[in-house]
Amino acid sequence: MFQLSSAGKEKVLAELKRYESRQSAVLPALYIAQSENKGYISPEVIKELSRVMDIPEANINEVCTFYTMYNKEPIGTHHVQVCRTLSCYLNGAKELSEHICSQLNTHLGEKTKDGKFTVTEVECLGSCGTAPMMQITSGDTAKYYENLTHESAMNIIRGLK
Repeated sequence: MFQLSSAGKEKVLAELKRYESRQSAVLPALYIAQSENKGYISPEVIKELSRVMDIPEANINEVCTFYTMYNKEPIGTHHVQVCRTLSCYLNGAKELSEHICSQLNTHLGEKTKDGKFTVTEVECLGSCGTAPMMQITSGDTAKYYENLTHESAMNIIRGLK
């Protein structure tokens, strides 16, 4: 069963005080809980936030499932997120995702056998003029990589191993 740490609970309660509506604090509260739950949001996390924030689970779950920035399953040490929206798609993002998965011997949304990588496709990462692009999140650090080729993407990923 998941339970927020004392510090995590204090942060969530502080977020609640920042807004007129409790619902407005759901986004930052999900980030706090995700970071305390090894990088993903489980049903137990939703229950805990519901209890702490006094908000129905359904309200928290609808926010969590709408945004791609919240992981619904455990992820690898490095989360490779390939943008899949129009500019990136037209410039080869689908093929880039497939290539990365093939090279890492995994499928979209799954962790590699060594637990180091998870590859997902996400909505716009805001770099339409330099498509295709990806974001790699490692812990609390996210880095953006633009103008990617299959080779340049894999060189970046190999550098993380």
